[in-house]
Amino acid sequence: MFAPPRPLPVRRVSALPERFRLPRRSAWAAANRGDADLHSFLEGPCFDDAGRLHVVDIPHGRVFRAEGEWQEIARYDGWPNGLAWHPAGHFLLADYRRGLLVLPASGGMPAPLLETVATESFRGLNDLVLAADGSVLFTDQGQTGLQDPTGRVWRLWPDGRLDRLIGNGPSPNGIALSRSGSHCLVAMTRSCEVWRFALRPDGVVGKANLFLRLPGGVSGPDGLAVDAADRLWVAQPGHGLLWCADPYGVPLFVADCTAFGRMPTNCCLTPDGRELRITEADSGSILSVELPAA
Repeated sequence: MFAPPRPLPVRRVSALPERFRLPRRSAWAAANRGDADLHSFLEGPCFDDAGRLHVVDIPHGRVFRAEGEWQEIARYDGWPNGLAWHPAGHFLLADYRRGLLVLPASGGMPAPLLETVATESFRGLNDLVLAADGSVLFTDQGQTGLQDPTGRVWRLWPDGRLDRLIGNGPSPNGIALSRSGSHCLVAMTRSCEVWRFALRPDGVVGKANLFLRLPGGVSGPDGLAVDAADRLWVAQPGHGLLWCADPYGVPLFVADCTAFGRMPTNCCLTPDGRELRITEADSGSILSVELPAA
């Protein structure tokens, strides 16, 4: 329906050092990765205010500073999936087991921010994004999918109010905001779609829209990022691709990551906005794509 997207080159900028690779079984891998002995599963790339890249390792409950010499800054009993830097000077973690957590900038032990909703556990948090108004939007994926389209998207306000924005998601995963902050974009992994909906202060969502549909396969869209030109970048494991669409949902570019692995899980912009950093979980690598001119 559209012209073929233009291919973009991919390069590797870093990889998890051997001393941090822990090939062993875990309960998370048993449920999500065919019970494989995973050395790691990198996700959640995020820069702090000093311009240092951080990533999480889901099955082993670790957070790494991945600039230059890698450092493990946190290890705890959880499954960290999404990571975001908070302007107050700490990280926020979307943890599949433990909910929303706060991690000090220096690392250490994360503390709970939101573990339940009216005493009910989350299905399993996946990713998060901070809005300019101080609210935190996050996905509650669990094991939802086409067989059970009940995944949720939440918004936590600074005063503690909680809005359920979406309650019928077939595996809500990556989440991002438009440049203006007026719209939210959510990757629905198992239906191979990205949904888009307007954000309102009253928490009412109307006319949620299918913004982008990706090719089906063994997985679907995962992490999302929006650049300065309001283009959406989408990591798609399985096919091992990174897609880019314009603000109207027209595919523009595609970057093939399969020379390194088939699991590009997430992406984020570098502080200067000129490149994307991509976590590739098969190889435990950090990949890079230069952003084309708008």
